[in-house]
Amino acid sequence: MTLVFPALPGLAWSVTKAPTFQTRIQRAVSGRELRAVDYVNPLWQFTLIFAFLRDNPGAGLDELRTLMGFFMSCQGAAGTFLFEDPSDRRVNGQYLGTGDSSKSVFQLQRTMGTTLPNGGFSEPIVAPNTVNAIYFDGITQSGSSYSMDPNTGLITFETPPSTGLVVTADFSYWFRCRFVDDSYSFENFMYRLWQLKKLSFIAVFP
Repeated sequence: MTLVFPALPGLAWSVTKAPTFQTRIQRAVSGRELRAVDYVNPLWQFTLIFAFLRDNPGAGLDELRTLMGFFMSCQGAAGTFLFEDPSDRRVNGQYLGTGDSSKSVFQLQRTMGTTLPNGGFSEPIVAPNTVNAIYFDGITQSGSSYSMDPNTGLITFETPPSTGLVVTADFSYWFRCRFVDDSYSFENFMYRLWQLKKLSFIAVFP
């Protein structure tokens, strides 16, 4: 069973979120460059700060051991978990593709910057949470007419959408992540109060 990152009250501002690419650059003596992208979709890196983590299990205040236990359950950077970003967790009316009467599998995706001249950047959603509705030309489809793979975000229809039908969806999603490091320092700054000044993790693809 995949672990879900716990929501804890000590989370402080600011939260950092960075889309990360990796590009190999080879430069000739003339100064001309040859650039090769190692992956076409960004790996999102998150950095959280916990201003306080209470350590009072007898009073039901146990954020410290909850977060420590979660980190150890992942065995540091070895394991993966699901993270729900409160500012980026749901889309409505997201375009998935157009039917051609033969294609039955569509990838969940979300588009950022739809007002840009090229329509924005679309990236696959590989850790879907809940699909609320699927539409063909705005008409809601029965939930029994399709299935979703929670490990890939692929939607499979029993009957391929007819040619020209626009397929859209309302759904929520997680980020599948791993911790960046194998060790993090928890600081006891007051009786039964701890803090964690930096906790970093990065999204991964299955």
